[in-house]
Amino acid sequence: MRLSRLVMTLVLALPLVATTASAASTSRMPITLTSVLPAVAEAVPSPGDDFRITGRTTVSAPDSVAGQLADALRPATGFDLPLVPAGGDIDLALEPGHGDEGYRLTVRKSGVDLRATAPAGLFNGVQTLRQLLPAAAEAGAPIIPGGTIDDRPRYAYRGTMLDLARHFHTPDEIRRYIDQISRFKINYLHLHLGDDQGWRIEIDAWPRLTTVGGGPGTGVGGDGGGFLTKDDYRGLVRYAAERFVTIVPEIDMPGHVNAAQVAYPELTCDGVAPRARTDMRVGYSTLCVRAEITYRFLDDVLRELAEMTPGPYLHIGGDETFATPHGSYLAFQRRLLPLVRKHGKIPYGWHEIGQSPAAGDARLQFWGRERNNPSVTSAVAAGAKVIMSPSEHTYLDMKYDNFTPGGLDWAGAIEVSTAYGWDPATQLGGIPESSVIGVEAPLWSETLRSLADIEFLAFPRLVAIAEIGWSPRATHDWDSFRARLGAYGPRWVRDGVRFHRSPEIRWS
Repeated sequence: MRLSRLVMTLVLALPLVATTASAASTSRMPITLTSVLPAVAEAVPSPGDDFRITGRTTVSAPDSVAGQLADALRPATGFDLPLVPAGGDIDLALEPGHGDEGYRLTVRKSGVDLRATAPAGLFNGVQTLRQLLPAAAEAGAPIIPGGTIDDRPRYAYRGTMLDLARHFHTPDEIRRYIDQISRFKINYLHLHLGDDQGWRIEIDAWPRLTTVGGGPGTGVGGDGGGFLTKDDYRGLVRYAAERFVTIVPEIDMPGHVNAAQVAYPELTCDGVAPRARTDMRVGYSTLCVRAEITYRFLDDVLRELAEMTPGPYLHIGGDETFATPHGSYLAFQRRLLPLVRKHGKIPYGWHEIGQSPAAGDARLQFWGRERNNPSVTSAVAAGAKVIMSPSEHTYLDMKYDNFTPGGLDWAGAIEVSTAYGWDPATQLGGIPESSVIGVEAPLWSETLRSLADIEFLAFPRLVAIAEIGWSPRATHDWDSFRARLGAYGPRWVRDGVRFHRSPEIRWS
């Protein structure tokens, strides 16, 4: 990928001139190398070595993007920012030694150097640089605090999930969400695309999935409807990739399939279409495990999804299959898991798929609240890896407290401190830390209707999960986190994000 897209994001790091007294007041808060969300791995301040951006500041970047970078910075600063072919005052470059996503940011009076081994690392460094500049600037030249940051992720997988099946969210809403999550170094977006209420992704071989399953009134409560065309989906994949976010599509099965069976009754064992459902009950639907048409259907769906998805994973659900007898469930997974591998992808599912001996090297998303899970332990021993999503800490659709508008409470209220107060390495007993490859914060959509609803439930809790996923365990400190989070509030205000002003946080 050319670096032009990521260096263009640097413009957003630089402050616009404040137009109100309230905006100007936010710039008086001290910003240091350790003000960043998520916390950086290592920071060595150099007091008195701050870099001041002025009209004489020059810029350079690799891959012939210096001009684009300067053109982006000029309107934000009002400065000419002359171009140089190399060695500019603000200089982005690739070099070995920082890992796939890590970077080194060095700030001196003489200039700013951002170094990374890969473009993803430069992108992550730019997100840090954005936070080292004021949310809004008073008159004068913006200042970047002096020193060096060496930063790299704790876990390779740092994700969030958005449920489109219970309520459809438009491509524009999803793009806005991608913009926000990428600022905190979230690098996976899991899209839940099929459930009992609706089917939200176009499949050419089975067109009624969307014409029926994505029609009007297919959201919870009979609200909404809609689906992603293949062009919509490919566009989202490209948009996310430009921000170093990988899309993970999910079709939940063998349960959570009522919408598909309404569209295609032959996917039931008796050939009779069930009634459409827009309630919030779970566990009553199942594909017909003994019917060959089930596997033709799955092969088509997985093939078309794999063709549109450059990322490594296809998520196959597998949870809450109360209507599928255990033996049938195991027989189903024995057929399904090889189909995912046949299409060149790694199987990824809720932790229940770990019951199957066919899970092999699958990725298990642990969403339970128990401290030990024998099927997960056995699957890990056989080679599976785990993404941690314990519902009592990571489920963003839970209420903050009893007075939260919207949200559910079956996993309990989750305030920011609860979202922050756990460790993926020790949450689930019986598995080694090396088998945990990341974290994910799901956001189910039963009570969501708008982008504002998404933002309110996701932020600020998703930032807690981002820090748990990115930052070294030794940096995790609640008092530090809530201070940095409170200082970030003016940036959300500036961007028009509807975030929850948690009473646990002292907001700037």
